[in-house]
Amino acid sequence: MNYKFHFNRHVRTPTSEVYTIWHGEKRVGQFHIHYAQDTVHTSIILETDILVSEEEDLLQQIDDEIVSSYLPSFEREGLLVTIFRGEEVNSFNYEPEDSDFDDFGNDFDIEDDEE
Repeated sequence: MNYKFHFNRHVRTPTSEVYTIWHGEKRVGQFHIHYAQDTVHTSIILETDILVSEEEDLLQQIDDEIVSSYLPSFEREGLLVTIFRGEEVNSFNYEPEDSDFDDFGNDFDIEDDEE
């Protein structure tokens, strides 16, 4: 099948995944998948307007390429999908530049109030 979209996976855990959705060179949005035995819950956040027919194509592609690889359609009872429209306002990375968590330096002081 010739698909319109392509996906880049950013996070994968034993029970979830996060992907960015691309249509050509344009970022369309992202989706989060959570696997719960016979049910798969997907939240899609669209950053651009797409046609209803394109939404249906997107859902089919997500099911074909990703969900069915986890749980084939004949074995699962439900694929629950919620579609949101939104925009990325900002992105944060809370990992400190110096990743040595054992050395807090002079700026981090823990006082023991029990005396």
